Amino acid sequence: MPLALVADGEKVEIVDFIKKGKSLFCHLRDIGLITGKVVEVVKNQKHGPILLRIDESRLAIGRGVAMKIMVRRIK
Repeated sequence: MPLALVADGEKVEIVDFIKKGKSLFCHLRDIGLITGKVVEVVKNQKHGPILLRIDESRLAIGRGVAMKIMVRRIK
């Protein structure tokens, strides 16, 4: 499922990227969003950026980018 559809407070693991453009993939890697990484969705409203917790950091990403990041829920 795309990261953009994950609810507040859920933890997910990144499993794949859609449309793996080199510049987008490099940017995501540089900010810590890589395959196998577990992230928590702190805030995801219907519009606007999605706030994530990655390790001890918080990061906001656009909804369009979040639609290209495929994840699975952590139980």
